[in-house]
Amino acid sequence: MIDALTVATAVAALALAAWCGYAAFRDQPTKDWHFIGMAVVTLLALVQLVVGVVRLAQGDKPHEGGVIFVAYLIGALCAVPAAGLLSLSERTKWGSVTVAAGGFVLAVLQVRLYDIWGGVSA
Repeated sequence: MIDALTVATAVAALALAAWCGYAAFRDQPTKDWHFIGMAVVTLLALVQLVVGVVRLAQGDKPHEGGVIFVAYLIGALCAVPAAGLLSLSERTKWGSVTVAAGGFVLAVLQVRLYDIWGGVSA
């Protein structure tokens, strides 16, 4: 894995969570610019998925197994788009809360991906 990409994805996800959390605080639903932010964060997660699969194809092995690593990569890719789709069905502040939660989940998944790859030895 590329540590800088993992950090960038986690920071962008937390920024999205804070941004949507602020919108929820102001009783606002998700707006078009929130969806642009979601697209940027999702693009980072997609790049990470591609990099992770390429690294696996090159023979690099995560410490906790390739299957769980790929499963976390796919989950990370789906976290924010799923929250965005849910926010479309809830056009109140709770839609913004949903996206904020999705961004936070993505940040946590980044930490877990780092651990799975072998970034932290226990």
